Amino acid sequence: MKKILKSAIIPVVLVLGIILFGMVAYTVEPNEAAIILNLGKIKSVETAQGIHFHLPFVENATFIYTGDMLYDIPASDVITSDKKSMIADNYVIWSVQDPTKYYQTLGGLAPRAEERIGAAVYNATKNTISSMTQEEIIAARGSTLTDMITREANSDITQYGILIDLSEIKALDLPEDNKQAVYDRMISERNNIAAGYAAKGEAEAQKIRNETDRQTSIKTANAKSQAEKLKAEGEARYMQILSDAYNNEDKAEFYNFTRGLDSLDALVGSDKTLILDKDSEYARLLYGKQ
Repeated sequence: MKKILKSAIIPVVLVLGIILFGMVAYTVEPNEAAIILNLGKIKSVETAQGIHFHLPFVENATFIYTGDMLYDIPASDVITSDKKSMIADNYVIWSVQDPTKYYQTLGGLAPRAEERIGAAVYNATKNTISSMTQEEIIAARGSTLTDMITREANSDITQYGILIDLSEIKALDLPEDNKQAVYDRMISERNNIAAGYAAKGEAEAQKIRNETDRQTSIKTANAKSQAEKLKAEGEARYMQILSDAYNNEDKAEFYNFTRGLDSLDALVGSDKTLILDKDSEYARLLYGKQ
């Protein structure tokens, strides 16, 4: 009988031990914090990984995920400082930095946290966009705009024990009703800039052409002047040679005779007949009379 009772008690004790262990033990996983509540009030926060224990019946553990979480915020309309409407589509990476604040203010519930995050990021995006013109926003897209929005959003959200690690605009677009008009204006502005560059380039090219033409004219004039000078010098030398060659009366007479024949040949040619008066210069030349 005693053996039967003993064999029956052991399983019961084991079951009760397992139940009691489950009531007093809890496990903290990576990227997790356990908030220990004593009669509904926070007693402590455990972040070390592994098995821990708390008092049964009066204490229980609530677990908070502390790793990075992604929240895709619905797109919203924003207005630039130059009164241009744009559509901002943000996403946020956030995490719990203070589990106590997070539990006290939001009950440790992620949906409540995302409501506050959405409002904070929308306000930060609206304030940032409204302080800049459309062109400044387009130029600042990327890390500059992300840093500005993240910094301002965190100033509103830290009271909940939350940190926004990144608040980035994944799409910043124009409303469909004025998108084409803005694109047309931007194309026109870029065309004007291109035309300005083209005009400047043409002016520089014309300047170079004018300078080239001026240099060419100077060199051509110098070359012509030098050619005329050489020609004059050649003619002077030619005359000097002739003067030296016919420096007496006999030579001069022969020179005049050959020059006369050349002149007559140029006048008559090979197919013309010339009738001369007996007293003409050519007649005297042909008959050897001076």
